[in-house]
Formats: sequence, C-alpha cells, structure tokens
Amino acid sequence: MQRFLTIARTILARRDFMALLGCNVLLGLAYSFVGPFMSMFGTQEVKMSNFTFGVFMTFTSISSIVLSTLLAHWSDTRISRRSMLVLGAACGTAGYAAYAMVRDVVALTLIGSLVLGIASITFSQLFAHAREMLSRSDIPAGDTPLYMNVFRLFFALAWTVGPATAAWCLSLYSYRGTFLVAALVFFLFLLAVLRYVPYAPPFARSQSTPPMPLRQALVRPVVLAHFIAFSLVFTAATICMSNLPLLVLNTLAGTERQVGIVYSVAPVFELPFMFIAGMLATKGDQARLIRLAVILSVVYYAGLSVVGSPWHIYPLQVISAAIVAVTSGIAITFFQNFLPDQVGTATNLYSTSMRLGGIAGYLSYAGLADRIGHRWVFVFCTAICVLALAILSAYRRPLHDTIPARPA
Repeated sequence: MQRFLTIARTILARRDFMALLGCNVLLGLAYSFVGPFMSMFGTQEVKMSNFTFGVFMTFTSISSIVLSTLLAHWSDTRISRRSMLVLGAACGTAGYAAYAMVRDVVALTLIGSLVLGIASITFSQLFAHAREMLSRSDIPAGDTPLYMNVFRLFFALAWTVGPATAAWCLSLYSYRGTFLVAALVFFLFLLAVLRYVPYAPPFARSQSTPPMPLRQALVRPVVLAHFIAFSLVFTAATICMSNLPLLVLNTLAGTERQVGIVYSVAPVFELPFMFIAGMLATKGDQARLIRLAVILSVVYYAGLSVVGSPWHIYPLQVISAAIVAVTSGIAITFFQNFLPDQVGTATNLYSTSMRLGGIAGYLSYAGLADRIGHRWVFVFCTAICVLALAILSAYRRPLHDTIPARPA
C-alpha cells in the first residue's frame, strides 16, 4: 500500500503523467468500442462469411504491420512522437467514421488497410512516448516496469465500461452509432495529444551511436524465441476475440448484452493484477512472469472449450485478466529493453508480434470456425499456447537488461 501511495503521489504531482493517463483511457475506450464486436459486424451486419471475414482481417492486419513498422522507424529517427500520434489519431477518427457508413466489403478493406492501418501506430507510439518520458524524468530506472504497467492499467480501465457501453449503444443505434462513438473518442484523443503531448525530437537522434537494425536484434535466439511465442499467444487471443462472441450467441444461446458483460469482467481484475505484476517485475525475472501467463492461457482456453452457459465464462475472465496483466503490461517494457535507444521500434516489435498473431488468428479462425465448431476452436487455442510455452521453456535464460547499439 505504501508503494501504491508513493506512485500515486508522484503521478498526481506531474501534469505530463496525468495527461498520459487520460490519453490511455481515451485510446482504450476507442478500441474497446470496436474490438469485441468486429466479428459480429463483419458476419452479421456486412454479411461476410467466416472465411471472407478472416481474409478481410488478414489484409487489414498485414497493412497495419507494414505501415506501422515504417512509421515506427521514422518516429525513432525523423519525426516526433507527437506528430505520429496526431497522424494516427486523425486516421482513427476518419476510419471509424467511415466504418459507420460503408458496408461494401472492398471499400471497408481499403479503409481498414490504409486509414486504420496508419491509425494502428497510436498504441505503440503512446507507450514509446511513455517510456521516453520516464527516461527523461527522475524516476529510478528499476521502477520503469511498474510505472509502465500503471499507464497500461488505465488503458485497461477503459475496457471495464467500454464493451458494455458499446453493447448498449449497439442495441439502440446499431453499428452506425457504435462506430460514430468510437470515431468521437478518437477525436477526443487527438485533441488531448494536441493539447498535452509536447514536441520532442526523436530519441535516437540524440544518441552518439547509430541505431541497431531491427533484423540484427531479431536474429538473437532469445529475442526471436519470445517474438515467436508472443505471436502464438496473440494468435490464440485473436481467435478468441472473434470466436467468443459467436460462442455466446450461437452455441450458448446468449445475448449481445452478455457479450458486453463478458468483455467487461476481465478489465475490472486487470487493474489490481497489473499493479501487482508491475511490482513483481521490479523485483524478479520478467521472463518467468511471462511463462506463468502462458500457462494460465492454456488453462483459460481449455476452460472456454467446455463451458455450458454464458455465465460460466464470467469467472474464467478473471484468469484472462491475469494473462493480460502480463502479456499486455510488463511485456511492453520487456520488449523495450531489447532496444532501449529505439523504443518506438522496440515497442513496434511487440505490436508486430500482436499483428502477426492477428493475421494467423484470423486466417486460422476463417478455416476452422465452420469446420470444427466454436468449442473446438478453443481446443485449438489451447494447443497453440502449449506450443508457445514449449518455446519459452527452451529459452529460459533471462534476457539481459539491454541490447546495446552497434559501436560507432
């Protein structure tokens, strides 16, 4: 409790920290309005088949990887974080406003691939900005994982109300109203960035050594192992995001309101779990916490494969909260430690594992959902996480705190 009060006083005393918390809430709220309902939007509103929806999400995910990787490199070497955040927020506003109006599959694919592909840079850029802000502050370096988890905690805070509110909005105003609200929240995020995020030159520009190419870091076995393992974990998470709403509706005869409740339970527990995980990360091996989260993933997906009623999913979401607290919390700092002088590229490495997982997840879901049913899809997710755990167990050696840049 004393540690919590100390951190709370530090954050409350700094305007830049408070502004960052507000930006995290707004960005999390925008994503929480859209993410849980995309499979329903594609299959029920736009009338895509499960296969077409999988192809649609694959195209948009590939585009996001290409665009975000390019933009992340520029943010480390040429363009300020503030400019990148403004660009991403503006595209998020425009993209979701377009989703509210358009129902043509080709047009939606172009919007999702280009406009929302650029908007996808906002998450990694916001947390790269947070890491650089901590580096420039008087916060002890050992406390960085804890503060980063606190910032990520407020992103999760938005998910405690976002999905349920979106489900209510969906029942009253259909998908058009839901996407328009998401666009409005992205616009508020844009205003917050313009008002509270200061200009700062790219961090790598101030270093005396040239930045390490991403491929040079990625060929290190321990880095590559964690990158592949996270891609597998996010593959399972993506499949779950698409499959869980349809499991509730089609297999368990649930309602859209129950879908909203399912996605609102986990964030309530993510808040304390993220703080606890952050404290543990300052004292011990982050890689060990990551392996524990993957073990919990195996338990979680195995549980989802046997549920008999929508309410059975609610307690399982507590396990999901513990998983997210690690894989979407301290994992960001874990990846940033790969390239401490290029946090934009390093954070994008984490985001790229998420997007690669998205591509594999959507393709897998497109091929599996109609063939094996929603329950067996979660058995497949369980198997994926077992494979990820095997890879991490083969590389149990802790990663060094940093990977130094190349000699000048």
